[in-house]
Amino acid sequence: MAEENSVSKSFLRRHWEGYKEFWGERFSFLENYSRFIKRDKPLPSWSEADVEEFIASEPVHGPTLKTAREAAKFGAVGGLLGAVSTAGVTWKYSRSLHGTALSLGAGAVFGWTFGQEVANHWLQLYRMDTMASQVKFMEWWQNKVERQS
Repeated sequence: MAEENSVSKSFLRRHWEGYKEFWGERFSFLENYSRFIKRDKPLPSWSEADVEEFIASEPVHGPTLKTAREAAKFGAVGGLLGAVSTAGVTWKYSRSLHGTALSLGAGAVFGWTFGQEVANHWLQLYRMDTMASQVKFMEWWQNKVERQS
């Protein structure tokens, strides 16, 4: 029994390492943000004026960041429309409070996703490296905060 237990642990451990490596490769983009998130002293919040200052000062990444921020508005509008419409239909036909709440949440998620897809094509985000511009903004913000300290 003890031998069987140790064999199964090594089997699970082997597979866990494989899954960890597999998903680590797929979520490697999280490493771009880890130096900003895992700090001893967190970065302070930035304002709309700070973002506009970055957009004006950075000729390459500024317009990309501005476009990515516009795309978030598409997602928010899509989420709102999806939530309200699905919850409204659910309430109209079922009068079920828990069903309406579930459809509100699901509609918000589906609407946000659809809105992001519309923004991706409408604003041609697939041609831009939005993650690089966000990382560049975070570097710029970190440098600005450190200079002010």
